[in-house]
Amino acid sequence: VADEFYLFRTGEDGSPMLAPHDHAGYFDIAPVDRGENIRREICLVLEEMGVQPERSHHEHGPGQNEIDFHCSSPQRAADDLMTLRTAVKAIGAQSGLFASFLPKPLKQSSGSGLHINLSLYRDGRNLFEEFRTSPDPDAQAFLAGILAHIREITAVTNPLPGSYDRFGSCEAPVAVNWSFENRSTLVRVPAARGSDCRVEVRSPDPSCNPYSTILLLIEAGLDGIERGLPLPPACGGSAYDAPCD
Repeated sequence: VADEFYLFRTGEDGSPMLAPHDHAGYFDIAPVDRGENIRREICLVLEEMGVQPERSHHEHGPGQNEIDFHCSSPQRAADDLMTLRTAVKAIGAQSGLFASFLPKPLKQSSGSGLHINLSLYRDGRNLFEEFRTSPDPDAQAFLAGILAHIREITAVTNPLPGSYDRFGSCEAPVAVNWSFENRSTLVRVPAARGSDCRVEVRSPDPSCNPYSTILLLIEAGLDGIERGLPLPPACGGSAYDAPCD
């Protein structure tokens, strides 16, 4: 799971202001990226709490950050995500900052996404491992099931009005589609090997209930397998220019 959030300054009374912690950009480094030390402290605390963060970096928006953590079982992933949010809020407050998990806190800046990565195993084998060259039929049907049900699932994965302001810009999807590596599509298949092979669902945002979101995505994929749903062709090029629906 990859979770994005904003860090805002607070006033003298501790109330949050719409003033970003910094004005850095994607993958910027210190001193422009002022969130580096805070992210490091968050990751250290998470490790002490049994959560395994893998990556952290500055995102597109001013004051926007991302922390990714290691794959685990569905329930454990949701538990870890709730732990992450608590740690981010608490450590941000210790630094005089307010952490926002709203999907679109700044109208003119990037929205925050919650990217759910899913792997599918059978007899100890990751079915997405050869997806690019000789895709497993069940892996294809699993992805097809997610695409088939994503419209109704969106009511849960994107529950706030601001959730829909986020769509259609800065790598947030705008249509029901999938691709290899293309970050503008709803689902992408990242370049990965072995146990890291997976599909990444990019439409959810941090305001969702992670337990319901992960459950619904898995149920949709399993329904695709049960019904043998065919996978539509991958979307080529930018999904913003020519949506594949």
